[in-house]
Amino acid sequence: MNLQAAEAASPALQVENISKRFGATQALDAVGFRVGQGEVHALLGENGAGKSTLVKVLSGLVIPDAGSISVFGDRVDIARQGARAAHDRGIRTAFQEISLIPDLTIADNLLLPDAPRRFGFVVDRGAANRWVEGVLDRLELHDIDPRADVAECPLPMRQRLEIARAIAREPRVLLLDEPTSALSSRDVEWFARRIEALRGQGVTIVFITHRMREVRRFCEGLTIIRNGRQVGSFPVEDISDDDVVRLVIGRSLAATFPPRPETSPAYEGVPALAVKNLRVKGQLDDVSLSLWPGEIVGVGGLQGMGQHALLYALFGAQPTDGGVIEVRGEPVRLSSPRDAIKPGVGISLVPEDRKTEGLALKLNGRENVSLPVIHRYSRFGWLDLARERKDADSLLDRMQVHPRALYRPCLSFSGGNQQKIAIAKWLITESRILLLFDPTRGVDVGTKHEIYLLMREFANAGGSILFYSTDVLEMVKLCDRVAVMYSGKVRATFAEGEISEEAIMDAALGGVARRNVEKAAALK
Repeated sequence: MNLQAAEAASPALQVENISKRFGATQALDAVGFRVGQGEVHALLGENGAGKSTLVKVLSGLVIPDAGSISVFGDRVDIARQGARAAHDRGIRTAFQEISLIPDLTIADNLLLPDAPRRFGFVVDRGAANRWVEGVLDRLELHDIDPRADVAECPLPMRQRLEIARAIAREPRVLLLDEPTSALSSRDVEWFARRIEALRGQGVTIVFITHRMREVRRFCEGLTIIRNGRQVGSFPVEDISDDDVVRLVIGRSLAATFPPRPETSPAYEGVPALAVKNLRVKGQLDDVSLSLWPGEIVGVGGLQGMGQHALLYALFGAQPTDGGVIEVRGEPVRLSSPRDAIKPGVGISLVPEDRKTEGLALKLNGRENVSLPVIHRYSRFGWLDLARERKDADSLLDRMQVHPRALYRPCLSFSGGNQQKIAIAKWLITESRILLLFDPTRGVDVGTKHEIYLLMREFANAGGSILFYSTDVLEMVKLCDRVAVMYSGKVRATFAEGEISEEAIMDAALGGVARRNVEKAAALK
């Protein structure tokens, strides 16, 4: 049998009994699975289950304690030989923790680590520019300027660039760690076209995700990991969503979303938050909406339609060009987040990117949680550490975060636990208005359920939530009203009973606005 025939007869990737321990934590315990050539295979599990560690092992970045890896039938010691050996075998990775270098241009990031060179050491700028332009054109990234610094790019664009950099090197095996967690619905369609093109080229893909709709859309098989151990591998068509949830978290969820309260919010008196004709040049155009006590209001729309500017302006983190913001009937001026969180205003924001905006990753959970109200624990220039620890411990326990978060840096925790700490950080302020920007991005089904329960508990206690999500179903199931934005304006508002995925997406695509114009023209 020749080499080509042997490769075709062998699985593209075979993982056997991979184990890895970090101190007292058994991150992986005898995990194994196999993927055929040209297949897309999902890895599922809670945050902290070991999925990202496994990807780092396959990428040559983490050395396993035991086990073996075979690529196209050839047993290799990728981890001990390093990332270069993985690259030589055709393995490329797009990481959840985006590995782009912010201070370099998009072009320079795409070229790393193998830019075209002259005489073996001088970068051939002409050839490099042509290669980058070819990559952006081939991967339908026409909206991206390769000369821009990565630091200037919004999170969804950085996520597309992370994926593009891995694809550009023409992998034989592609590892994707939460590739769609920061993508809008439009970007997910872009991602779907990339998957289909790679599948047509015979590329094998291992795909970590928490979104079952994407698993069913893209994948032939799936492997579930819980607490570092493999609990099963299945053809996607042979397992139900309920069984997947049960295997992922070790128990069944009676309902993913909490039940709605029996009574609707009381729209009496003055709203908790009112926005009147708010303007941000190029982003918001005369936006008006209200948020009442006990209410969860969704902000729908495609990515980049003004949701980011709206929530950040209401937190004092985005300068405005006009309009009025009222809190409990009183006009407020929000020139900084300090103005938003001060007593009498009480607005907090769980931001888009927990790693760069929500947390100081090198600080521990206690220090992160107390940061917004650190003055509360200060007396005569000294911190009351015992009181700070007690309050942080109470909130972290409420968020179901392990007590070791009190003393360990946040960077050592999974994405889901980091998000819980980022939310606890604002609960400690006792704000009555909570702004949530895509709070379940990149977290597992169990953590999502906990966040949903927390949101409903917060609203039931009289708090108010303004909520943006890239998952339209979350707005349908959680929100009392949904305001849909299009081109910087609120184009439609749906009350309970009117909210559906179809209605939100139709408005997000401009359908409501278009039909209203046509109706007005017909009445003239």
